Amino acid sequence: MSQAMPPVLRPRDPQQRAALEFAERFRLRARGRLDGVRITGITLPTLDVRSGDVFVGIPGARRHGAELAAEARERGAVALVTDAAGAEIAEGSGLPLLVVEEPRARLAEMSSWVYGNDLAMPVMLGVTGTNGKTSTVHLQHALLRQLGIRAGMSSSARRHIDDEVHTARLTTPESSELHALLARMRESGVEVMAHEVSAQGIVRHRVDGIVFDVTGFTNLQHDHMDDFVDMDDYLASKLPLFTSARSRRAVVSLDTTAARTVLTHADIPVVTVSTPEISEDAALADTAQWQARMPSEAINASQLELVGPPGSGRRLVTRIPATGPHMVANAAMAIVMIAEAGIPWERIVAVLERDGGIRTALPGRTELVTTGRGPQVYLDFGHTPAGFEMTAKAVRRSTPGRLLILFGADGSRDAGKRPAMGLAAARHSDIAIVTDHHPRWEDAAEIRRGLMEGARQEPPAGGLYEITPPEDAIAKSVSLVGDGDAILWFGPGHQDFREIRGVRTPYDPRGLFLAALEEAGWAASPAE
Repeated sequence: MSQAMPPVLRPRDPQQRAALEFAERFRLRARGRLDGVRITGITLPTLDVRSGDVFVGIPGARRHGAELAAEARERGAVALVTDAAGAEIAEGSGLPLLVVEEPRARLAEMSSWVYGNDLAMPVMLGVTGTNGKTSTVHLQHALLRQLGIRAGMSSSARRHIDDEVHTARLTTPESSELHALLARMRESGVEVMAHEVSAQGIVRHRVDGIVFDVTGFTNLQHDHMDDFVDMDDYLASKLPLFTSARSRRAVVSLDTTAARTVLTHADIPVVTVSTPEISEDAALADTAQWQARMPSEAINASQLELVGPPGSGRRLVTRIPATGPHMVANAAMAIVMIAEAGIPWERIVAVLERDGGIRTALPGRTELVTTGRGPQVYLDFGHTPAGFEMTAKAVRRSTPGRLLILFGADGSRDAGKRPAMGLAAARHSDIAIVTDHHPRWEDAAEIRRGLMEGARQEPPAGGLYEITPPEDAIAKSVSLVGDGDAILWFGPGHQDFREIRGVRTPYDPRGLFLAALEEAGWAASPAE
């Protein structure tokens, strides 16, 4: 049984725009009649084509999208945008052809016009970095709602349109999907949108056509070396976001030394923030205008102290629904960005005092699965060595007994980070178990091999295991721990599927753990 991809979110009542005006505006070479043709949408995936759409056919890894022009026409497409090669392929499709060089590079500006985003946009908050993007935008969305602001959000986990919640497809949606989402948000009266921006989203033109009111940089850690040559190349992919062509203002965390490069390249006003407890360079962190600290810590209920620039008088102490100084850093980023967007500081402080902190649950971030006697079980979406380390340290500080880490890694993604992930898990656990996660198109055994390579460098005292399938790994983990211990499962986080050879298979990690605990005799109940 496979799980379908979540649908693309579009405006319920899309505006109509003339195909002739579309062709003229973007200087598209037309083949076929456009008189009277009206456009209501634009898309890349054939399965997303709806009546009134412009279908965009671009070269792919296996075939040219223009080969699907006839299918797109059957689904309701009214025109095809493609390159010269695609036009030759789709000549007999029956669709009017609109030809342009590099249609992907033009997709965002075309999508912005089709959906009317060239005329009006919500206030846009964009968050980039390696770790912390998802948590930051979720915290922003929650705080904006508490402030009484109609807010939207797009993260790797979910899309929020005010009080509507939808499962996400990609971390940064394809530009046609993103502009459709923005139009839906405007239609719903959204005033401010918090958006998670990946490096791939920048270099693949997915956020073209948007000028962010405030952009945030969280950190730079080892990740995505399957898409970039090295860490310098990875960082360079993010730098365009901190220029006047993409953003109006920025908030930059000084917790990683990559911030120096961001500050050097930024040509917009920048405010800096740091969390000294986790900063790579103490001297750099000390120069930050905003300082964040964690006076006290509890699982998903830590305290944040945030102090503003000297002489500003800005200070707050509040509670956040997260664990550890790295999450305090994310909350500080969220709050400072909202202040930089023009929300009065006094209003932010008053709302946090009224509500006792930011009120939300972060999907898949140190998510407690169980209550009652027996080991505490947490799910976390951690997928980088630094993410493993920071979360494991936080859980260990709150665990009286032993810490067992169960973990896997994504297939068809950066294989170079796997040994470092394995080492981090082994180093910060009493027991470690390697299992499978999303193998995608890769051999699961090869993924585990990379994780085990790192874990064997410092095997935990309580044992290192390699167990598949995950159901067996879960049962084994429960058998190795007891009351007062904790199991931290890195991988599934908020997700309810496993992706195997292109198929999303429904998967219930919470239910599997509860069943395993019951089988072992523990009276565990689902955490609320």
